Amino acid sequence: MKLHSFLKDKILSIVLLLFGIITIEIFLLAYPYGYFIKIYIPITILGIYFIGLLVEYFKKRKYYQDIHQILQALDEKYFIAEMIKPPDFVEGTILKEFIEEVNTSMIEHVNQYKYLQEDYKEYIEMWIHEIKIPIATSKMIIENNKNEATKSIDEELHKIENYIEQALYYARSNAVAKDYYIKKHALKDIVNDCIKKNKTVLIGEKIIIQMHDLDYDVHTDSKWIIFIINQIIQNSIKYRKKGQPSEIEFYGKKGKENIILCIKDNGMGIKQSEISRVFEKGFTGTNGRMLNQKSTGIGLYLCQKLCHKLGIAIELQSIQDEGTEIKLIFPNSSYIEMP
Repeated sequence: MKLHSFLKDKILSIVLLLFGIITIEIFLLAYPYGYFIKIYIPITILGIYFIGLLVEYFKKRKYYQDIHQILQALDEKYFIAEMIKPPDFVEGTILKEFIEEVNTSMIEHVNQYKYLQEDYKEYIEMWIHEIKIPIATSKMIIENNKNEATKSIDEELHKIENYIEQALYYARSNAVAKDYYIKKHALKDIVNDCIKKNKTVLIGEKIIIQMHDLDYDVHTDSKWIIFIINQIIQNSIKYRKKGQPSEIEFYGKKGKENIILCIKDNGMGIKQSEISRVFEKGFTGTNGRMLNQKSTGIGLYLCQKLCHKLGIAIELQSIQDEGTEIKLIFPNSSYIEMP
């Protein structure tokens, strides 16, 4: 609050006061009072009034400055109503009451939307679990009626399964802390589970798998990390070089305070100008457009989001036409604090 703004707000009362003083001086002229009285009375009135204004100004300025400082220090600004102290002037009391009322209304609306979001999430999860039943049945029918047509159908069902799994983990991505269990896992076992999960496509596309230096233990949630690695494998399969031998290499490295899982392919690679955007939600890049595939741009975005929730770092390096390498960096600590 600036002094000139405060005085500008008080201009009407100042004008009325001056008008009153002039009126008093006019009446005093009709009586034989000395000049001392005629000067003392208006100066005293003006002095007392402006001293009162200054006291009011500094009191209000300190109060509003305190509110501003508290607001700047808060990450969640909507807690301001609970943090500010009760003022000792009428306008501040009214303001605090308004803020509290607005805050209460906002909390009610937020809770309403949280309920709707949670209800929708539960429906999505239920639908995903239900849709898995006809997919599993279809796979059993294909297994008993193998031919070229059913082989193609099986490949498409595999894609559907991956998209369904992606939708499930996307729905759960904001509540990882409620559905995780961190414990020690052998890195080799995690990689083997991911390869088994994709073995049909890997064999069908004749993709060579290389594994070495994976004799490390990492602390993570196996379900979530298998999903993350699976998304990376799916990208390597999708963006492989057609008509050329394709391979995916898995190997581990030990850092000072972490274990690093490297996943490297010899696929199409990524343009240097696009590498900084690969983790953006919805970004498909040149490769996605060239392949004429309906890429969602969700895979790597979701990988980064889940890695952050699990306390794992993710890095990507790529050279166009040579391949891509993604690193998952696991901290050595057996305890990971969830954000």
